[in-house]
Amino acid sequence: MKTIDELVAEGVAGKRVFVRADLNVPLDGTTITDDGRIRAVLPTVKTLAEAGARVVVASHLGRPKGAPDPVFSLAPAATRLGELLGADVAFATDTVGESAASTVAGLADGQVAVIENLRFNPGETSKDDAERGAFADQLAELADLYVSDGFGAVHRKHASVFDLPARLPHAAGHLIAGEVAVLQKLTEDVKRPYVVALGGAKVSDKLAVIDELLGKADRILIGGGMAYTFLKAKGYEIGKSLLQEDQIPAVLEYIERAEKTGVELVLPVDVVVGPEFPDLKTKAPTHPTTVAAAAVPADQMGLDVGPETRKLYASKIADAATVFWNGPMGVFEHPDFAEGTKAVAQALLDSPAFTVVGGGDSAAAVRLLGFDENAFGHISTGGGASLEYLEGKTLPGLAALED
Repeated sequence: MKTIDELVAEGVAGKRVFVRADLNVPLDGTTITDDGRIRAVLPTVKTLAEAGARVVVASHLGRPKGAPDPVFSLAPAATRLGELLGADVAFATDTVGESAASTVAGLADGQVAVIENLRFNPGETSKDDAERGAFADQLAELADLYVSDGFGAVHRKHASVFDLPARLPHAAGHLIAGEVAVLQKLTEDVKRPYVVALGGAKVSDKLAVIDELLGKADRILIGGGMAYTFLKAKGYEIGKSLLQEDQIPAVLEYIERAEKTGVELVLPVDVVVGPEFPDLKTKAPTHPTTVAAAAVPADQMGLDVGPETRKLYASKIADAATVFWNGPMGVFEHPDFAEGTKAVAQALLDSPAFTVVGGGDSAAAVRLLGFDENAFGHISTGGGASLEYLEGKTLPGLAALED
């Protein structure tokens, strides 16, 4: 896999370089609430611009239905990118139409442009190879070289991620190279004890990675909404808590495999409950209570791990040499149910281990709860991509960069 440094050494001055970034930032109207993904691509954009390239940044945002939708415009991201670069960033109001062509043609050496949301074109996400390829052909007309730096999208077989690098000389940007180097530390010659903390809403989202980690991790800590399917599988009362009943057979199998292989599969011993899911807009107090994990009242739902579980999980992380964390322990967006997620984040900071926060909601929680991002070993920009890498899957966007 060629790196951006090698590409720059070969000479990029005056050349149009298509950078597939991940600018899929959360928006409140047109206001960006977390610019972490934009900041993540800055080193690559700066490297290319300072070397005299004409940089064309492209990304998706949200899930538009293959047609322009102002709700999902990348215009706010383009504005923020310009602010962070301290330079004007041109914005094309389409992907491969007249605006994109004229905007790119108007770039001088060292200047940067952003084209509109790639998913406004149905060819970007099409499952039909010919349709995707046709869109990739149009994108290729905008550039001379291709740099992949949107790690959050490399697990997608999309035109700009998979098909376009086959049409242009290509390289991995700083972000992609850094993400892969970190994930290799979690899959090859891992320093032990290796502890994995998994949370989030649905156990179905994590089954494949649990399956893979049962042969690799020393301890797996389970929290978030997915924990209640595990607790139910053990015969516990979970009240109105989130449950994926169809996943109980798989969960029971994993519990048995963990016992046989000597992997510690650690479940909550107490949980914080409330009568209903909290209002995340008003953050109105809910007056939660803490109960044993085995006895959630019928009229209550589990919304966070309890204080004893926080202590337990911190103790399981304390002596680790490697820690991977993906998924919050509770509804961290509400102050009444944020303490479990805070406790895991703090345990990572207190541990001497190499710590990796696996993107998605975990990365958002770190920022929302006020932790210093630089204090962690690594914060991934791609939750789904990092999980699929750990599952041992081939990621289309990485495979496309191999020569």
